[in-house]
Amino acid sequence: MTEMLRRAAKIADEVLLPAADEVDRTGTIPGGHFRRLAEDGFYGLVAPPEFGGPGVEFTEFLQVIETLASACLTTTFTWLQHHGVVMGLATTPNTALRDRFLARAAGGELRGGGAFSGVLPVPPRLRAARADGGWSLTGEVPLVSGWGLVDVLHVSALHEETGEVVNGLVAAERGPGVAAVHELDLVAAQASSTVRLVFDGLVLPDERVTSVVDRAEFLDGLALGVRVDGALPLGLVQRAATAVETAGRPEVADRLRAEAGALRARFDAALGEPASLPGLRAECSELALRAGGACVVAAGGGGLLRDHPAQRLARESLFTLVVASRPQVKAALLGLLDAPGGRR
Repeated sequence: MTEMLRRAAKIADEVLLPAADEVDRTGTIPGGHFRRLAEDGFYGLVAPPEFGGPGVEFTEFLQVIETLASACLTTTFTWLQHHGVVMGLATTPNTALRDRFLARAAGGELRGGGAFSGVLPVPPRLRAARADGGWSLTGEVPLVSGWGLVDVLHVSALHEETGEVVNGLVAAERGPGVAAVHELDLVAAQASSTVRLVFDGLVLPDERVTSVVDRAEFLDGLALGVRVDGALPLGLVQRAATAVETAGRPEVADRLRAEAGALRARFDAALGEPASLPGLRAECSELALRAGGACVVAAGGGGLLRDHPAQRLARESLFTLVVASRPQVKAALLGLLDAPGGRR
């Protein structure tokens, strides 16, 4: 086990898991969770070493996500959004922006979230128009997590005249150009502070732009994120298996762990085959759904009580069915869930 994985396991056991039910009940993540993650270097996992990153391999990054998600999905999901900001800054040709913000982001001093879902539909929900010294953003981003918890958003909007996607950093706060902030009432991970944002001429200055890329290139760049997102449900499977084992069904727990291990290996082996990733991502959430259900069944009637962890895990498995999804993932999931007699 590497040093970062040891730290992740320690945070999961000592900080996240003991508070997970309270986070779910209150809809609030303690600020100490994020401070501890920053202090132990987890905000800079994907940052280049010269900007404070620990130099972890991609597979280790995935293991960290699974470990943290197995303890508190909500905290992990909210923290995970930050890495899109770090990657945007690490790869931007805008060196002045990188030099100004990347080290602060890697250290957790500057915390970020993602706002790219407005680009995915056709037609797009968020559009960019050229303006003096930058871009004017109009439309909506349906799901933005971390509102009130992060400092900046890495936002993406489509310039319809050229078909290019404009990406950059905007302040995560109400102000000129932010027409509305609609708070969402989620069945799980409510503490992620997820909102729907409506922009009306929000200014993205050129000095805050990280990249302007073709939409096809932008979508290709999201492919690796499908594997990252799959670590969340796999983390839930870990916790559900432990709960099922504790409830006296070790044989069921062993099957869940074995299935998760095989799926993880197949997913990692397919990283060079983008077309196969959505189906594997779907399998991760389908497995988490079954694991959450098994957790409730093993717990019996007590699993239906509001303060029992089993029902939280079951609801969180529903969260992974749709969060950070793509049309291809949705289609694959519907195929799995609609299969006669269970999975095909």
